[in-house]
Amino acid sequence: MRPRTASGADARPSPGRLKGGRSGAQRSGQSGSIDWPATLLRGRPRTRQDLLQRPRSATAGELWLVIVDASASTRRHGALSQAKGLLAQLFEQAYRQRARLAVLHAGGAQAQWLRQGQQSGVALQLWLAELGAGGGTPLLEALAQAGSWLTRRQQLKPAEQQRLLILTDGRLRDWPPVAASGCPALLIDIECGPIRLGRSRLLAAQLGAEYRHIDALPTL
Repeated sequence: MRPRTASGADARPSPGRLKGGRSGAQRSGQSGSIDWPATLLRGRPRTRQDLLQRPRSATAGELWLVIVDASASTRRHGALSQAKGLLAQLFEQAYRQRARLAVLHAGGAQAQWLRQGQQSGVALQLWLAELGAGGGTPLLEALAQAGSWLTRRQQLKPAEQQRLLILTDGRLRDWPPVAASGCPALLIDIECGPIRLGRSRLLAAQLGAEYRHIDALPTL
């Protein structure tokens, strides 16, 4: 089933910041498919030697849970367009590595599941191409849904390697404390423009997630 087109589909993917080839050994190097979730969770890479590559033997048994904030505020200064360029690269990498994806769209009136543990495919790329910013910010709802779903998933698949990736500009009003993530997590701050509230850093701290700003990711 083709995912429902989000309202306000006016953001186009910008060129991706991340590049990777085919699977290689999990080591620093200059060739092979880069494992971006694992690389970024270790800290900001400064040289190519800091990049982790995928082992050919570890292409199965991995899940990436991705939450995409596409609220109206992410339209500002091309924030969502940058996020879409990054997501396009991650979805392609997941497809090549046969990693499973769980994707939650946090925009509009409520959070919406697009994938719940399936492999990446054409329908997901079509959704991404048409994704636009609009509506409210159901990010907290998305985090709660993701936490409950992940708990059930861990009970069913205890050996699965799971990672949480959140893309948001953090433009939320005051929110109650949120529960820490049940797996290694990375929050990528997509807030752009000259005036930044910087709330994503606080959210990352509450989740126990690594924090990175999209502008700080390397262009390789």
